[in-house]
Amino acid sequence: MKPVMTSKERVMTTFSHQEPDRVPVGYFANGGIDRRLRQALGLKEGEWVGAALGVDYRGIWVPYKGKRLHPEVEGRGVNEEWGIRTRWIEHPTGGYWDYCDFPLCEADEETIAKWPMPDPDDFDYSSIAEQCRRNDSFALHAGHGGLGDIINMTGMLRSMEQVLVDLATDDPAGLLLIDRRIDIMVEVTRRTLEAAKGKIDFLWLGEDLGTQNSPIMSLEMFRKHIRPRHQRLVDVAKSFGIPTIIHTCGSSSWAYEDFVEMGINGVDTLQPEAKDMSPEYLKQRFGGRLFFHGCISTAGPVAYGTPAEVTEYCRRTLEIMMPGGGYCFAPTHALQDNSPTENVLAMYEAARQYGVYR
Repeated sequence: MKPVMTSKERVMTTFSHQEPDRVPVGYFANGGIDRRLRQALGLKEGEWVGAALGVDYRGIWVPYKGKRLHPEVEGRGVNEEWGIRTRWIEHPTGGYWDYCDFPLCEADEETIAKWPMPDPDDFDYSSIAEQCRRNDSFALHAGHGGLGDIINMTGMLRSMEQVLVDLATDDPAGLLLIDRRIDIMVEVTRRTLEAAKGKIDFLWLGEDLGTQNSPIMSLEMFRKHIRPRHQRLVDVAKSFGIPTIIHTCGSSSWAYEDFVEMGINGVDTLQPEAKDMSPEYLKQRFGGRLFFHGCISTAGPVAYGTPAEVTEYCRRTLEIMMPGGGYCFAPTHALQDNSPTENVLAMYEAARQYGVYR
């Protein structure tokens, strides 16, 4: 067996397409399954489940310190910075906050130009150095699966349908909303990396580009509207000498050649049931060129199988994805509340058992 690495060494070795001591591990989960896992693992309130499961990276978050820009609305959750609205939806195994109202759905350019948005000065960059110090043995990332996300994140204000229409018709109001948000994100990201003084290891972006069966847009539209805006964030990461990973749901591999050209280093989510997203296809087509994070479906055996079926499913995925490095074991999305606790525990036990490089 190889010498034991720190989490930071493990992730960065994997990013460089070399084999570490064991496969790095990631974790995202909805509130219901997260609470059940905390109980099963004997954790106290406030202790992070991911730490108990051996997650190898930590996110560095820059807190917002400005005034509330959008008033509360009865019966809704309202994001104070952007004005995004949500409502609580119950389901048989738990619940979630669903986006609603879409206050800018029919807004014109003038309305969007006046819509309150945070100023990059309104974030507390002074906390970043201490966050990095506390977590210095882990791989540290700035950003998340929503950073730079045009379709979903802009859609939370304008509706996903209208955003797609905006992109198809070059609607100036919709494009203004997209660019106002991107301008802010680029500057906040730059200042975050600057404040970290070289301690952040990679940048995490996001954009959902596919349905289960096909692209959500043409390659031409992607290159016209999505790629150049994402390139701004990728270039910020490049200027600080760090790699970039991008979250892409659904059938998204049609855009991966462009990602490579852009200088994106890794892809996240990787729904194996979607078209051209199986582990075999991704490893054969992009192995050695893109770092993979995900592949363990939240809609497969983890949700509907037995612990034994989960173990075998994870073992097989690791067998395909591990050789040569370049793979982080993680769920395709946040683990859902309908996933049995014992299945999720079996999933991470499989990573410990079968994810060791020899």
